[in-house]
Amino acid sequence: MKRYYVELAALLAETTLAAHLSADGDDYQSRINQAKLELWLRGEFAYDDASTADAATIAANLEMQTATATFRHGPIREVRQRIFDENNCRGESCLKDLLSMRGGGVEYATRLEKQLADLGTKFGQPFLDAIEKNKAEHEADCERSCELFYCANDDANNFDVWESSTTSFQSYSFGAVPPEDFSEEFQFPLDLIKVTQGEPLFSAKESAEVIKRAEAEGVDKNEYTSGKYKLGGDWLVNLPETREWFNRALEHKLFPILHHLFPEIIQSISVLRAHSVSLLKYNSTHPRTDVHIDNGILAMTLAMSPQSDYVGGGTFYEHMGVDHVLPMDVGHGTFRPGSVRHGGHRVTAGERYILGAFLLLEDHVEHVRRLKNRGAELRTSGDLEGAINHFEWALALNPRCTTCLKDWAEILLSQKNFVEAETKIRDALELLEGQDSDALFTLGLILSEQGKDEESIAVYKKSIELNGEDAELCYNLGIKLGEQGDTKGELAMYEKTVSIDPNFGGAYINMGSILADKGDLESAEVMFLKAIECSEEVRTKGMFNLSLLLQQKANNLATSGNLEEAKAAIIDASKLLDDAKPLIDARIALGGSNSEDAMYASQWKPMRVQCHRVLGQVLAGMGDMLSCEAEFRTASEDFPEIPGVWAALSRVLELQGKLDEAQVCKAKFAELQNSMQ
Repeated sequence: MKRYYVELAALLAETTLAAHLSADGDDYQSRINQAKLELWLRGEFAYDDASTADAATIAANLEMQTATATFRHGPIREVRQRIFDENNCRGESCLKDLLSMRGGGVEYATRLEKQLADLGTKFGQPFLDAIEKNKAEHEADCERSCELFYCANDDANNFDVWESSTTSFQSYSFGAVPPEDFSEEFQFPLDLIKVTQGEPLFSAKESAEVIKRAEAEGVDKNEYTSGKYKLGGDWLVNLPETREWFNRALEHKLFPILHHLFPEIIQSISVLRAHSVSLLKYNSTHPRTDVHIDNGILAMTLAMSPQSDYVGGGTFYEHMGVDHVLPMDVGHGTFRPGSVRHGGHRVTAGERYILGAFLLLEDHVEHVRRLKNRGAELRTSGDLEGAINHFEWALALNPRCTTCLKDWAEILLSQKNFVEAETKIRDALELLEGQDSDALFTLGLILSEQGKDEESIAVYKKSIELNGEDAELCYNLGIKLGEQGDTKGELAMYEKTVSIDPNFGGAYINMGSILADKGDLESAEVMFLKAIECSEEVRTKGMFNLSLLLQQKANNLATSGNLEEAKAAIIDASKLLDDAKPLIDARIALGGSNSEDAMYASQWKPMRVQCHRVLGQVLAGMGDMLSCEAEFRTASEDFPEIPGVWAALSRVLELQGKLDEAQVCKAKFAELQNSMQ
């Protein structure tokens, strides 16, 4: 959408306000009223009339604004102009009513209902049922919100006007795509991220008291998973005393601020609902959130800790760049629509508390968000057709729903429909002007599956430029660089992966494999040991790989004549395999296995037989023939179907003069050999 600049004369010609309101040079109030009305007709929402100034200064300031003000392009300005014309507004009698009208009037509901009816005709009853479900869920969520959080009555006693001469707001771009719901209601340009400036909303002392109260309620002892990270903190549902403070803040400050900042969709503070509210604690063990969008039409973040209390931290918005952290010290707040992609920078030392809240509007059902979320749930449950239907419906309501396109592309990727998947994800990236690390990551996967390795690597690298703190992204880029023979680049990406997520076991395994191939067995051993400390799925793989390394180490030691250390190494290798087997068998038995599990399980027997062979040879080299015999007898009992075990045992028996037993073993060996031909 474009922002149109025109000459003052042209604006006056369209509004013809000069004919409606007259004022001589000394009639300052009439001049003020005329300027306000002009700004209102152009789509403005607030007027900088500095209450402490005299009338002449206010009039001059407002007239200066009208000389440079723009025509906002979209339904809000159009509706205002039509209402003005239809009401035949003259003089000051109607000024108060017009200026109190927020947004674009009541046409939103009429327009939406017509759109829903048209789409119901197109998609049929399933779509209409989904819309009714959205309404029911929205109503229930709003009712639940009022049970827990402050809800204003629809009367004149509300604190619905935000006035402050010491706190102002800095506006930042929302990015290339408007909010997913009510995209036509928001004004352009999309300067919808609002950050407080000047005096904070809450003093450092008050914020510290809130944190102290919350810690007494146990907020610092709790943690939960959000996306790829574990977060410290808790929902205010579980912190009643902290919630009591927050409810007072909603009534006296936060709801009036939201009403002031977003009049295009908030008709009154009585429609605001605090839906999901949490107090989060970031530190070196719970450092950040991943890049995400919030689950509400509006969202706010309040800084509850002074910047001097922590190192790192801060919120960034992906379309601005990962290094562009919006400044927000203790007591300050950010207010925005929920669907902008953002994340938290890593806290490396100290503690940072923030309070985050997602908000609903009682008179605005977020059909796009709810359809998209239900589609994601259906996808998780395996109902891919139902998921695709919901994404299609959401896109019919808003063709610029980029998360719908991204989720749909991921389904197509899972179905190996790479061509259509690439089309969907490229559509999303075009809308986002390429500024979405997750979409780029998905595109990289799609390109990789099609064998377009060079394109895939280029896309992964661009994704890392946007969000270098994504461990999975760095890991996948490492794999692709390895496939291209760039071992140095591959190793660097794995190192970056584990610097982001120290529990990313796959990176340790791959680093260990690279180092082992280079002959650096000691460093490789460290990597495999770290992998073993990670998740169970990776632990077994680490155990197998470390066993292989120790077998190689035992061979090297035995060749150099260090039989004692060779013996210790091969015993450790054997124990690792024995410990890994029940773990991987259990995974396969429970149906949680994948192709890699099956591959490792198939390698257990030959690896375990090899351990018996190496240990037997080391014991023979040490002259301990009885222990050597015992080792090969154990092997023959555990793996009687392996011919080589019987051949080795017969040789050991011959060396000890036990010829009859040796002959029996040779016969067993011959029998097995013949059966395999």
